Amino acid sequence: MAGGIKAWPEDERPREKLMRRGSPALSDAELLALIIRTGDSVSRRSAIDLGRALLQEFGDLRTLAGATVGELCAVKGTGPAKAASIKAALEIASRINSERLMICSERFTSPEQVYNHYHYAFRDRRKEYFMVLLLDGKNRIMREVQISEGSLNQSIVHPREVFNPAVRESAAAVILVHNHPTGDPAPSREDQEITRRLREAGDLMGIKVLDHIIIGDGRFTSFVSAGFM
Repeated sequence: MAGGIKAWPEDERPREKLMRRGSPALSDAELLALIIRTGDSVSRRSAIDLGRALLQEFGDLRTLAGATVGELCAVKGTGPAKAASIKAALEIASRINSERLMICSERFTSPEQVYNHYHYAFRDRRKEYFMVLLLDGKNRIMREVQISEGSLNQSIVHPREVFNPAVRESAAAVILVHNHPTGDPAPSREDQEITRRLREAGDLMGIKVLDHIIIGDGRFTSFVSAGFM
């Protein structure tokens, strides 16, 4: 339609449609239009046109959430401000969907608990992230620490980097957590070797490694549950 969204009939404008019928009535493109707010004067695309173009480029909202700011900006009419708004809104959605661990009060009881905390945040990441959860003597989660970003290897995930924060915080135990961007949580030979080395280092320092949990797409592997440790 010519003249932009403001020239549309009120019932067809995303904001008015949401106010009258609720957010579930809006399409993905209409929701994106409300996030990016304005169209592109150069290409004369409306905000909904841009929303449709983004969905056509990336396929769906989940894939869109995993796109970088640079990849979003590569879609004609989507500049840094619009890309930042999209990334912020989808990150909020990811955080809402994650079952957040109650730091300093929640006891570790099962690997499912850790998976529920991390899987929404990790499932669309294109890099591997290695995290350590620090626990006190009652298995209460004290803190989470990111150790590395990128493909895991023994030089990056070194016992020194893992146990330094545990010593500073007087942690009694740790849980190792990382993601597999492929979506398959099956441990690699490198994963198993890193786990073995960290367990041995923990035993020497009196800090127990309770588990190593690998987050995949909709599933996970617990080293303890799988009998790897």
